[in-house]
Amino acid sequence: MAANTPGSATPRKPVLSVSARKIKDNAADWHNLILKWETLNDAGFATANSIANLKTRVRSEDKTELQGSSPASAEKTLPEYSKELEALCEELQTTLEALAKIQMKMEKLSSTTKGVCELENYHYRDGRPRPPLFHTWPTAHFYEVSRKLCDMYQKELLLKRMITEELAHAADHDLTLSYLSMWLHQPYVETNSTMLLESMLLETGHRAL
Repeated sequence: MAANTPGSATPRKPVLSVSARKIKDNAADWHNLILKWETLNDAGFATANSIANLKTRVRSEDKTELQGSSPASAEKTLPEYSKELEALCEELQTTLEALAKIQMKMEKLSSTTKGVCELENYHYRDGRPRPPLFHTWPTAHFYEVSRKLCDMYQKELLLKRMITEELAHAADHDLTLSYLSMWLHQPYVETNSTMLLESMLLETGHRAL
């Protein structure tokens, strides 16, 4: 009898075990991608802050000498400053591109989770009860959480792209400070994002109950 017991579960075990493994791997990938995003966010802020400080320092040093010139024309008369600013802008652009790659991977995770949901819908199309893959979450909830996180970081990426394009040209000091604050504090990454991620890690067994 003992040998027959595992065999009785074979009709649905292969589909569910593969789905559970994919969802669990996705949860770990979400964790790793967000850690990488935060590291890049810090690096990008440091670069953006250097751009702002450079602009402030040069304007302050040459305020008397270039008093009759506009800020834009003053910058054009300082080739060393322009070269340093260009290098920093390229560095910030490189960071932005790395963030974009991470966001693209987040999109793929969300798409993969949607595929698991569609597979489950097909498997249980006859209306049978759907046991949870792990503890309590229905499979569709993993997709809902993935989609919420993905949308947050997609909006944040668009904001960072705008900041990258505008920061070097911002003549107003307060506007520059606003750009720096937005980059650092990431307004589109909602406060519940950490809770969503941790709940997913808990549900999939990456965190102890």
